[in-house]
Amino acid sequence: MLRVLIDEGRSQGRGKGRFLLLGSAGIELLGQSGESLAGRIEYVHLTPFQILELSQKKTWELHWLRGGFPESYLAQNDSDSFKFRQNFIRTYLERDVPMLGPRIPAETLERFWTMLAHSQGSLFNALKIASGLGVSSPTVSNYLDLLVDLLLMRRLPPFLANVLKRLVKSPKVYLRDSGILHALLGIRTKEDLLGHPIAGMSWEGYVIENLLAVMPERTLASFYRTSAGAEIDLVLELGGSHGIWAIEIKKSTAPKLERGFHLAVEDIQPNRVFVVYTGQERYPKSADIEVLCLRELAQELDALE
Repeated sequence: MLRVLIDEGRSQGRGKGRFLLLGSAGIELLGQSGESLAGRIEYVHLTPFQILELSQKKTWELHWLRGGFPESYLAQNDSDSFKFRQNFIRTYLERDVPMLGPRIPAETLERFWTMLAHSQGSLFNALKIASGLGVSSPTVSNYLDLLVDLLLMRRLPPFLANVLKRLVKSPKVYLRDSGILHALLGIRTKEDLLGHPIAGMSWEGYVIENLLAVMPERTLASFYRTSAGAEIDLVLELGGSHGIWAIEIKKSTAPKLERGFHLAVEDIQPNRVFVVYTGQERYPKSADIEVLCLRELAQELDALE
């Protein structure tokens, strides 16, 4: 129906942007549109609130705790926000996933999702997770594929540099919304979060998701790690004159850089090097390394063409 209406409109000189199709995941829609609307459709991925969409007066700490879903972030208190996210998880598992993907028991998928939450930012180990769930490794990989397609998980690939080093080749996995991560782990308040072992990796995932939401199109995002311990949390291949940016993420107001980070910088020779931390001042760590807050780096990425 849409194809006919769009083509009729074109013949009458009626331009673009006449129809807006909404869907939180849209797997069925995407499958259909690949055939019926080729050349007639543009895809726009709408993320939850990202940090540049928040007022300067709004604290990033609340955004980190509650995530970016509007009803969660704007809730009157932490209890209401947590309840919304619990209901979101339940609804997704019991109704949306069975409707959009293969039939997977909600209890199994919730256990899998929770296991991924506990290993936020870790290398994906299908064999270990499969053992805990009592299913095969290929089945676990299929579960992850589904959650990635539903925009619930981020699979960050390794940066495969042309260096004479043994590189880690497994992807890292992150829950994309920090609020959903915290709900799966039972984290309700800022105090709960700061005292939880996952806090550092939660902050890392939060920073990565906010930066990737504003990076220029066609940017390639990855991480760098060698078997010898050289590591960079986020590598952005921006192309053109911008080249490669290396970004280290620290949940600290006085970040310290390990030897592995400096070795990784020597390996990939990035054009710019940043450290994102929880403080607010911007200052040089060395001649080539800048320390700054998440909002400032997001603004720099957003301003690139």
